[in-house]
Amino acid sequence: MEWRKYYLDLILVPLGFMISVGYHAWLWHKVRTQPLSTIIGTNATARRFWVSAMIKDNEKKNILAVQTLRNTIMGSTLMATTSILLCSGLAAVISSTYSIKKPLNDTVYGAHGEFMVALKYVTLLTILLFSFLCHSLSIRFINQVNILINTPRDPEISSTITPDYISELLERGFLLNTVGNRLFYAALPILLWIFGPVLVFLCSITLVPILYNLDFVSGSQGDLKSGRKSVDVHDNNICRGCV
Repeated sequence: MEWRKYYLDLILVPLGFMISVGYHAWLWHKVRTQPLSTIIGTNATARRFWVSAMIKDNEKKNILAVQTLRNTIMGSTLMATTSILLCSGLAAVISSTYSIKKPLNDTVYGAHGEFMVALKYVTLLTILLFSFLCHSLSIRFINQVNILINTPRDPEISSTITPDYISELLERGFLLNTVGNRLFYAALPILLWIFGPVLVFLCSITLVPILYNLDFVSGSQGDLKSGRKSVDVHDNNICRGCV
């Protein structure tokens, strides 16, 4: 009898989780080996050149650099705020007597006992908390870049605060921003788990093609990398800090 209650959760939820993890493992491999075929690798290369251009002509472009980084910080701040607000709401629900979920018991497929309900909400809360943490750390790194990119080129500090060092900090900030966003996306299947494991599996399958279109460049652009092996080698070194 217990197996009839739990078998859908034990099969579909881990399967959906493995689909998501498998896609991101493949994406990580592509970023490491063929960075120009992915949006992450292409943007990392562009940001590296952007930092060099901002530092080289800082007197004319310092305001542009600050405004660009400020827009990035605003995006991370919005996501961090959304995550922590959802965490607050979930914490209020978890601390309740679960009377809110009782009317759903007859319509939910899979397990819906008190333990499973608590597991679903705690898992969702944990993912959103980690998303908040990543976005908060991203803001920290980008704020550092915001200051260092406008640092005067003094000979005493030029050997320490180099364009490569600033680019590395910027890549860490964007990496944390990306991880925070992916954790936020991962919260959607877990949220649907409240209504049953079938929706978790369907949502995980649906997210893969959506993320694929967001993560990879079009075929015509990706084919250009075949004639640019020297650039790929350089980009592989760049992307070591972005994934």
